[in-house]
Amino acid sequence: MSELASEYSAQNAPFGRESLILDAPLSGEPILTVRDLEVSFPSEAGTVRAVRGVDLDLYPGRTLGIVGESGSGKSVTSMAIMGLLPEYASIKGSILLGGRELLGLDDKEMSRVRGRELGMIFQDPLSSLTPIFTVGRQIVEALQIHQQLPKAQAEKRAVELLDLVGIPNPKARFGAFPHEFSGGMRQRVVIAMAIANDPAVIIADEPTTALDVTVQAQILDVLKVARRETGAAVVLITHDLGVVAGSADDVMVMYAGRPVERGPVDELFTRPRMPYTIGLLGAVPRIDARERTPLVPISGNPPLLVDLPPGCPFVPRCPASIDACSAEEPPLRLVGGSGLAEHTAACVRAHEIDDGAIDGEPVFPVPVIPEAAHPAIARAERETVLELQGVSKTFPLLKGALLKRRVGSVHAVVDVDLEIRTGETLALVGESGCGKTTTLLEIMNLRPPEKGTLTVAGTDVATLRGRADERALRRDIQMVFQDPMGALDPRLTVFDILAEPLQAAGEDDRKVIAARVEELMGLVGLDPDQSDRFPTAFSGGQRQRIGIARALATNPRVVVLDEPVSALDVSIQAGVINLLDGLKAKLGLSYLFVAHDLSVVRHISDRVAVMYLGRIVEIGAVDAVFEDPQHPYTQALLSAIPVPDPQVERTRERILLRGDVPSPTDASPGCRFVGRCPLHLTLDEPQRERCRGETPALTGDGTSDHRNACHYR
Repeated sequence: MSELASEYSAQNAPFGRESLILDAPLSGEPILTVRDLEVSFPSEAGTVRAVRGVDLDLYPGRTLGIVGESGSGKSVTSMAIMGLLPEYASIKGSILLGGRELLGLDDKEMSRVRGRELGMIFQDPLSSLTPIFTVGRQIVEALQIHQQLPKAQAEKRAVELLDLVGIPNPKARFGAFPHEFSGGMRQRVVIAMAIANDPAVIIADEPTTALDVTVQAQILDVLKVARRETGAAVVLITHDLGVVAGSADDVMVMYAGRPVERGPVDELFTRPRMPYTIGLLGAVPRIDARERTPLVPISGNPPLLVDLPPGCPFVPRCPASIDACSAEEPPLRLVGGSGLAEHTAACVRAHEIDDGAIDGEPVFPVPVIPEAAHPAIARAERETVLELQGVSKTFPLLKGALLKRRVGSVHAVVDVDLEIRTGETLALVGESGCGKTTTLLEIMNLRPPEKGTLTVAGTDVATLRGRADERALRRDIQMVFQDPMGALDPRLTVFDILAEPLQAAGEDDRKVIAARVEELMGLVGLDPDQSDRFPTAFSGGQRQRIGIARALATNPRVVVLDEPVSALDVSIQAGVINLLDGLKAKLGLSYLFVAHDLSVVRHISDRVAVMYLGRIVEIGAVDAVFEDPQHPYTQALLSAIPVPDPQVERTRERILLRGDVPSPTDASPGCRFVGRCPLHLTLDEPQRERCRGETPALTGDGTSDHRNACHYR
């Protein structure tokens, strides 16, 4: 893998390995200084103090990563700096950009600053671009608003910017519209606009959250190139600690509207001194962790920022809190470093914390996951509870307004073979559009597939006769959805939500239903006395637990999990992952787990199948695939996952994929990955011709079930 990465990086400068180390020396005067920033909003419940005293300094050529849970004040801080908060927001403090005070400037004056001295990269690139104008025109507009450039010169500069951020064939794509670009390419265009006028500060607010992991790696690399080219200070706001570890020089952790820890990235990740930071780091699954230990969740939820009681706002969730913590809110105090590289933390016990422990006892004790209810049985001896053989699914490609005609087919799933045994978790991973969701829908539809066979709990779905058979089989396979709020009917109480699948299965005894609902609530760690509440009364993590309880109502043998933790904060995500682990051990469940976060997959799965454009390209035991990935696509996926460890991130070699996923309408023979494959570039012409003309089969060496679909692996 390292040889492949180095060969590919050498052929794709400046986006190869050398662009990953861009740390600028911490010296000179800060370009942006924020002091005692406070932002509040009126609400029916009272004044919401969203930001409560933020101080920060940004230095040219360096990146400050800001992390924290939802509602911690990260984005509000960035919007205050950009002057983009609504008029009803109350803003106090000081924001100095190059010695000039920004607070108090009207919108017209701030418009001269935004885009020229301050560049902004938003989370959703599609909403950041105007759909009715070409991307070239929008970049030209950004240039001409702030610089007196002739049209021809501005267009030349726009093409140069598109080339700089890695847009293929920039002259031709200059005249393309936003909808003609993929998500990653649109984000590159947004970055080009942000750096068009060589700003002094670039603020990137969750710039990779909506992107696939392979595209995320490319965008983070482009951000580093942008920082190098402009010499700007960068503010990187994200929830992903791995992204911060690999991209930031300094880190600021926010909680309840204020910084609770700040320091150089190596110091803060190695020796966190605030319990909240320790909890965040402990809640993150790591792709490089082979030993499966339970994650450490942070109990409870962040406080409402209305009429906060005195003391540290983290006290209700902190296992290390003492009486002094509730007396007054601690300020940031020096706990390490010196001068411009000082490490500060807002905790009265920070001086007692060493290596995540106080007096040798972990601040956050590792939870205990119950042992499996049944003794370990070899996989080959366990029953198969879900099996797909040669399953394919196509969708018609239609043309015409009134008289529609079929002009082609979208090959969403092609000859997929999967097998799940009792008590195991199979993860299905891949980029957006690879066919994961279509595969799930084919399974949950419980209808004979277009091609191939589908067997659930030993029953071939083609043998089902009528609704009664389908209803009986559906008891054995249930699903947990990605969005817990969207999956729960807000008009029903939790009791009714959990009772519904029981009633659909034919249970009408009210006492039996009530007893089962109480059992389910306890099983997922919720108070049974709260079953009379509506879903809106629960947090996101609690709502997902309700969704899991509903899936377990009929005692299924297989639970299909569609991105069950992707919508949750990392601290809440850890508790749900531990819950799933515990339920699997206690009830002997089997999971089909679909996720884009391979760190979560490594933690929870027994086996993993990698999909690319409708086909399985690699499958095997999770440790075998992660330790020794065979297919070039799997290698690229794994290399793109960030690790929350700055030392590891600086020494890792990444394989950055070029280009977009090809059209799923193309059914011609050959490897579908050939246009993006880094290994393909190293082959001789006869070997390349084989890749282009012969579809590789999923094969292995015969010593294990680890197989891949590559001619030369």
